[in-house]
Amino acid sequence: MPPFLPRSALALAVSLSLGLGMAACSKPAADTTPAATTAAAAPTAEEVKAESARLNTWFEKKYEEQLQFSPIQLTMLGRKELYDQIDDMSEAGMRKQLAWQEASVKEMEAGFKYESLDPETQLSFDLWKKQYENARDGMAFIGNGYPFEQMGGVQSFAPTFLINFHKVADEKDYLAYIARLQKLGTAFDQALERARASSANNIRPPKFAYEGVIDQSSKIIAGAPFDGGKDSALWADAQAKADALVKDGKVSAERATALKAEARKALLDSVKPAYERIIAFAREELPKAAVNPSGVGTTHANGAAYYAHQLKTNTSTGMSADEIHQLGLSEVARLRGELEAVQKTMGVEGDLPAFFKHVQSDPERLFPNTDEGRQAYIDEASADIANIKEHLPDYFGLLPKADLVVKRVEAFREQPGAAQHYYPGTPDGTRPGVYYAHLVDMNSMPKTELEVIAYHEGLPGHHMQISIAQELTGVPTFRTQAFDTAYTEGWGLYSEWLAKEMPGTYQTPYSEYGRLMSEMWRAIRLVVDTGMHAKGWTEQQAVDYFRANSSVPDAAIKSEIQRYLVMPGQATAYKVGMIRIQQLRKKAETELGEKFDIRGFHDTILGGGAMPMDLLERRVDSWIASRKTS
Repeated sequence: MPPFLPRSALALAVSLSLGLGMAACSKPAADTTPAATTAAAAPTAEEVKAESARLNTWFEKKYEEQLQFSPIQLTMLGRKELYDQIDDMSEAGMRKQLAWQEASVKEMEAGFKYESLDPETQLSFDLWKKQYENARDGMAFIGNGYPFEQMGGVQSFAPTFLINFHKVADEKDYLAYIARLQKLGTAFDQALERARASSANNIRPPKFAYEGVIDQSSKIIAGAPFDGGKDSALWADAQAKADALVKDGKVSAERATALKAEARKALLDSVKPAYERIIAFAREELPKAAVNPSGVGTTHANGAAYYAHQLKTNTSTGMSADEIHQLGLSEVARLRGELEAVQKTMGVEGDLPAFFKHVQSDPERLFPNTDEGRQAYIDEASADIANIKEHLPDYFGLLPKADLVVKRVEAFREQPGAAQHYYPGTPDGTRPGVYYAHLVDMNSMPKTELEVIAYHEGLPGHHMQISIAQELTGVPTFRTQAFDTAYTEGWGLYSEWLAKEMPGTYQTPYSEYGRLMSEMWRAIRLVVDTGMHAKGWTEQQAVDYFRANSSVPDAAIKSEIQRYLVMPGQATAYKVGMIRIQQLRKKAETELGEKFDIRGFHDTILGGGAMPMDLLERRVDSWIASRKTS
């Protein structure tokens, strides 16, 4: 996942950015276009070129306006405007941005002739409007979301962001860092206000989510300067950033000491009380929260409508919960058959559960639960990614400029069995993309899944797709930062499957087992996500189904199910998106025959940025038509 994005990390940044690059809804493109004047003469090539250029110039202006709503997003892009600010996380702030989006769409529709745009610019027009429509439709469910939860709540994102993304190159940057520490309390209080309003309407996450929030928040304010322990992550970072300025000759040692003192004061006066308010709120909610919960369909008064919106947003299709549930059941059955075939090649006797037990009981599938074992995991994942990198030119014309590194998740947010995830680098390549792995418990990080996850999060998966999108030059900038869950996660899962075609991958039965189990994991998601949120399944029922159809470690199953409960619908995007990309490839192969070019197909998928499935199909159809006439 980004992501992730937990909520693909990219998706998390997007949500905290109050909707920048939100996934789009799935109305047909024709529904989003203004009515053309049927009697008007067709525009000339010169008119199309001029009108398209004019709209693309407008997109650049409007995207810059939109970025001003999100200092966080500006920083994620490697920019330093509003560097001492944090996003407005209040409902009023969200509504203000929505009003701006609505006005921008009205301005676009009134000011530009859709029929006078070239196909690529028409796609940009449709995507800009779809992003607004999705934000508009989602506003009805603003009280259904959980600002604080165990996977990607604001309490864990804030320190991750400050430590990893707020770069300090001079004294001004450090003062901005201090200012952000001072302003965390305001942002947290805005999120708390939304959470309290939801709770008043009996909308709250399960008990485990509050427990996770308490645990993470307590860890963030544990250690110096908050207590007598070793340096906390934030204090260690604040000192390291100041020391680096001294080393680089940007400030004197005396000035660095003074800056550290200011940062320490901000941590004690602003950050600590802010986290204490979060902890107090979560503790107040604990007695009201469900222990073995079902999904939003039964726990929210408007849960059925909310879940339908979540499915539409995350899959960018019109598939119903029942349709997705049935697709999941059929995919689970198919993958069970493929796993049985691998079992036969390995000579393991018994039924599929016996095979799962055999794999789980094999000590060779685990790294040592030591620092050496953790480093071995990082080294092996890095080597698998390096192999893929060598073969990329045979499958892609577009290649990422940004580098990729594999890292362990920071201790304050690390969870046993939690999903690996990806944080993007900067568009200019100065900050590499990061594939993060939860390595606190190596028993939940089996070797069987290492390779396939490296392909999903790294190459040719999220790092490839997101880096290429950020580096695109032939589309408006807003499209380089757009996000669509089915597209992004569908590509990640497609990449696991695509890697099988590349040399040097999945060379042992165990690694092929891992690939199939990873796909099974995503098929199970279709069943259990819809089961809990639309059919009233409890957490334990979902765990039981997951365990019966996979050898995923119990810690990972628990983490997964709890993730689905706080992020309804997100987990369905992977398989739906993968299948759609596979279908588009099959369509292109069938229609083009010998004219089919795998590099051209992949460049078509990746070369326009993330987009909903209907717009992606339109782009592929255009490529197929152009290949037929070439």
